[in-house]
Amino acid sequence: MSGPTKGIGRAQVMLKWDPSPLGEPADDLDIIAATYRAEAPYGEPAYLVHFDSRSPDGTITLSRDSRNGQGFGYDEVMLFELDRLAAAYSRVVVGVVIQQENGPRTFGQVANTQFRVLEGQYTVLAEDDFADVSGCTAATVAEFRRNEAGAWSFRKDIRGFHADPTAFTTMMAGEPG
Repeated sequence: MSGPTKGIGRAQVMLKWDPSPLGEPADDLDIIAATYRAEAPYGEPAYLVHFDSRSPDGTITLSRDSRNGQGFGYDEVMLFELDRLAAAYSRVVVGVVIQQENGPRTFGQVANTQFRVLEGQYTVLAEDDFADVSGCTAATVAEFRRNEAGAWSFRKDIRGFHADPTAFTTMMAGEPG
């Protein structure tokens, strides 16, 4: 990238939660990223990245996936190589959804849900829980935007939704504002 403003080159969005109590169905939370074209930053996503997928150019990948919250540290990690993302894309919205196969579950019903957004490997951009959206089944957590000079910036964007995973992907764009 040319120019004096570098912006965010690489980022990570990390998610963790505690496993369900013994004898109860597992809680399965997933990170989803929606990438939007420059000409339609609030339109339909150009593509989605989630479990079992990656971006067409390999710039957004899910490097860790959990179906039950077991393990140490963060259970899901999505990597973003924004500095390699084509100029045709100007916005990436990242959300978290609770799979609903075992009946309706909200963030308030899943123990110790937390997310963290890093620039590179170590610089914390945001860290929070889902208390403000505890009654929801899905939530956006982050927005990355490319400015006219080509530099990427980050904005914490917690918005809650009552939607299944498929419907949530159509709502993630939000409203221009």
